[in-house]
Amino acid sequence: MTSPSQELPVLVAGGGIGGLAAALALVRQGFRVKVLEQAPEIGEIGAGMQLGPNAFHAFDALGVGEQARSRAVYTDFMVMHDALDEYQVGKIPTGEAFRQRFGNPYAVIHRADAHGSLLEGVQASGQIQFLTSTRVERIEQDAAGVTVHDQHGTAHRGLALIGADGVKSVVRQQFVGDEARVTGHVVYRAVVDKADFPEDLRWNAASIWVGPNCHLVHYPLRGGEQYNVVVTFHSREAEEWGVKEGSKEEVQSYFQGICPKARQLIDLPKSWKRWATADREPIGQWSYGRVTLLGDAAHPTTQYMAQGACMAIEDAVTLGEALRVNHNDFEKAFDLYQRSRVARTARIVLSSREMGRIYHASGVERLVRNDLWRGRSPERFYDAMEWLYGWNVENCLAPR
Repeated sequence: MTSPSQELPVLVAGGGIGGLAAALALVRQGFRVKVLEQAPEIGEIGAGMQLGPNAFHAFDALGVGEQARSRAVYTDFMVMHDALDEYQVGKIPTGEAFRQRFGNPYAVIHRADAHGSLLEGVQASGQIQFLTSTRVERIEQDAAGVTVHDQHGTAHRGLALIGADGVKSVVRQQFVGDEARVTGHVVYRAVVDKADFPEDLRWNAASIWVGPNCHLVHYPLRGGEQYNVVVTFHSREAEEWGVKEGSKEEVQSYFQGICPKARQLIDLPKSWKRWATADREPIGQWSYGRVTLLGDAAHPTTQYMAQGACMAIEDAVTLGEALRVNHNDFEKAFDLYQRSRVARTARIVLSSREMGRIYHASGVERLVRNDLWRGRSPERFYDAMEWLYGWNVENCLAPR
């Protein structure tokens, strides 16, 4: 059993959404924390992200629910259209009945605003040291703690290490060493000012247009003053996992057959960020003594379930709860945390793969997709979402 009053901090590799959430969860258990972030500045790249009720339950458990709520846009519905003929495949109301069912709203938010909400909590705690330009190179551990060596040759000593260092995790590479599964799907993301966004698409909704081997997403951000635009397509090229500047010409070359209403979206952005996506096969072991993985380092997923960041925040809350019930015994807590999270996050990874297939269906499979939700009531949609949005701090731990 570890006493939080000991001088050593807990180390967290990675200062993104998952890393900051983990740091907050640890502070709430009485620990000091040192966050090691390889980037030169604290921040998040990306554009918008979607927050299900499960994410708000997690933000609340970390003490930053109000900050996140103040920056979110609350949607009236989620809607899917066929990008070829504008057919409405499915529409899910996310108003009062949705909130009553799941105890929290559905919302959209800029990634930087979600990250900023967590960062405010980190800074207010006074218990978290944040080092930038610090890349984990090598990890050693013994019965009393963990030593992390960075690229400068500095050794950081801690009680334990949380590997929240993202999709290309150095911590995972040392302990697991598995290969990424590059999908061949390319995602372009941009943010467009309201004044430049088509009036006939200014819906207060998380909206998706699905087409053969492609799809397009849009929703409002920052009080409706901006719109998030995301387009995804199956690349003609051999892709390598990573992010770079995008090309408007490349985007336009992939969306020739879609309806004019949806096609407006790809002509809007002045600049794009280009992600070549990948995930990894789900694994059953994340914890190795006093080291464990969290967020994308543990369960990198494609974007089709819109749950990557939500899962990382859930991980952090679950980790904190596992420490609480095990009286801060790291090895016991890490084992319980892992058992509580492996199946749920693997379901996200595998469901996301299948959802990508459904979104990008063509031929007869497209017709089947368009028939899937015909006539379905909101209550039936909510029933299907219960496994996902019904998560909260009270039910997050596996039976011991």
